Amino acid sequence: MLSDPVGHRPEAEMAIRISRSLGAPLHPRYTYLWHLLEPGDVLELRRWASSSILLDRDGAVEFRGPLGGRIKALLERICIPHRLEGGTVIVEGGDALALAASLGLLWDRSADPKEVLGARDGLEAVMVLSGLKMRNKAPVSLGARMGRPEKARGREMKPPVHVLFPVGLAGGPRRDIIEASGKGEVVVELSNRRCPNCGLETWRPICPSCSSKTEPIYTCPRCGRRLDKDVSCPSCKVKAVPFRKVALDLPSLLEEAFSSLGLRPSSLKSIKGVRGLLNEEKIPEPLEKGVLRALYGLSVFRDGTVRFDATNAPLTHFRPREIGTPVEVLRELGYEVDVGGEPLTDPEQVCELKPQDVVLPKEAGEYLVRVAKFLDELLVRFYGLEPYYRVEKPEDLVGHLIIGLAPHTSVGVVGRIIGFTNTKVCYAHPVWHSAKRRDCDGDEDSISLVLDILLNFSKAYLPARPGGMMDAPIFIMPIVRAGDVQRQAQELDVAWSYPLEFYEKTWEGIGAREVEDLVKTLRDLLAEGGGCSGLGYTIGTSDIGSGVVESAYKKLRTMREKLAGQMGLADMLEAVDAREVASRVLSTHFLRDIVGNLRAFSTQALRCSRCGKRFRRAPLSGRCDACGGNLVLTVHRGMVEKYLAVAERLVERYGIGGYLAQRLEMIKDEIASSMGGGLKQASLSDFL
Repeated sequence: MLSDPVGHRPEAEMAIRISRSLGAPLHPRYTYLWHLLEPGDVLELRRWASSSILLDRDGAVEFRGPLGGRIKALLERICIPHRLEGGTVIVEGGDALALAASLGLLWDRSADPKEVLGARDGLEAVMVLSGLKMRNKAPVSLGARMGRPEKARGREMKPPVHVLFPVGLAGGPRRDIIEASGKGEVVVELSNRRCPNCGLETWRPICPSCSSKTEPIYTCPRCGRRLDKDVSCPSCKVKAVPFRKVALDLPSLLEEAFSSLGLRPSSLKSIKGVRGLLNEEKIPEPLEKGVLRALYGLSVFRDGTVRFDATNAPLTHFRPREIGTPVEVLRELGYEVDVGGEPLTDPEQVCELKPQDVVLPKEAGEYLVRVAKFLDELLVRFYGLEPYYRVEKPEDLVGHLIIGLAPHTSVGVVGRIIGFTNTKVCYAHPVWHSAKRRDCDGDEDSISLVLDILLNFSKAYLPARPGGMMDAPIFIMPIVRAGDVQRQAQELDVAWSYPLEFYEKTWEGIGAREVEDLVKTLRDLLAEGGGCSGLGYTIGTSDIGSGVVESAYKKLRTMREKLAGQMGLADMLEAVDAREVASRVLSTHFLRDIVGNLRAFSTQALRCSRCGKRFRRAPLSGRCDACGGNLVLTVHRGMVEKYLAVAERLVERYGIGGYLAQRLEMIKDEIASSMGGGLKQASLSDFL
């Protein structure tokens, strides 16, 4: 019990004996939240207990008493496990023995009721009754709202894209290159380039005639005059651009791409491109890359890479069993000993995670296998090289390198895969996450295979607009130095245990800075020259993948179901004021959403159903002036009213009045005046 106080919990009888004989506070397992009761509540519970106690010959205690009064509510408030049989409340096992001892029912002890009623709170009253020393088990309560739901899935642009190659309006809403090829020539904006070797003008970065690297040609977009870079046309006063409109023979280009890869055109039904390129020079990707990505069901990001997004989670230690990697493989990766310095031979031994090793979700493993197969095909069929990964299952990726990248940065951090878990998070060392400028507070970052970034990333693909350089691996950090990461990571607690003085200071409620010297941190470890190894922990876990793998918020599909789940919990939880929760949901979510959608409805643009062109005002003809297609609304009545009925039910059920109720009525009046009092627009869910 002394060597492992967290993992070993004494029996109730032993805990009571230790407290009585040594004068030590009763073990936390058998200390309930007495401070939440008033002294009068304690006496009421004692009267019920004294009339309901059952003792057998072995000294075992059990309570069987009537359900009447507030007994069940009091037991729930102080968190004593109990069950019901008909109209009888039953408390049994160690909890029954601890309850009897706490109420002074196990030994002859007379306590003056006036002394009990004079106690400050229920905890002091119980100590008067029992003569046992107890600590306040939960002196501070923290309120928290639900954080961001976990995520573990491949990143896709909207709509999903296989290749950064333009098809204009010919590809339809799906930007399908195969569909566009059936329409013959397609006119799109592409790079205007010239081969310095043979003089051929082309849109390709590599000359199709002599394989030399081409150079951009800058021209006036109005008169076509050739100009230098960053120079304006003297006639048109327009800045020169390195692109022009090109008529593409898509059928020939597709046939050429399939032929060069050694594939049949019939092997794919769809290859999704983009309507137009956003990069400065309008440089497209090779069509061959799109063919191979479509073959493996992969979507490309705007910089030419394939990404997998996962929520960050810190990890410092693991067992081989938890990550599904054999001990023999881990030894090859450098994990030769466990945290105690013993040779690693057992999957149950605890190992310290190396700073740049990561444990990925299984979904990431399956996704990256497809990415690796795509890259091998690319090496063989497009570049004429040998395959590199040769993987068939996620376990084959162990030992391979990845690059982690946060969306607000331009520096990718190299990591190494050492295993997979069934959780939907990316487990990695706090130092590795911090190198990405992350604090592990619900953020999600992307993961890419190193070879994918080396082969397919290009700054030339990045959008030429503010923020276009963000979320792109422009720089790569191959080695992470713990001394260079953020202060938060260096203040990581690495102690194996805390001194008694630290626990005593917690009762004073002082700031963390005042006890900083009592707890060893990563900064202290670095100052000692220990590097990033030798980290400790105070509380272990049986399995890093145990517990809830996917939050209920993600399992519940509709907002109505999510709200019902949230308010159901609020109704049940003693610590939560359901009326306050309903008020906050209204003020911070529903009302804002309704008002925002109403404003969007009033100022909305029109969209062509055929080509997607948007209009701030409808043309006089009533049709699209680009293609003659029908014009449709971009914000519909159903979007404005979708939360209105739910908001009304919240107000009615929880008796929310005053400002929020009046504001909801005003919003309803505004909707009626803006859209008329016609029938409410139905949704598909109404017919299920």
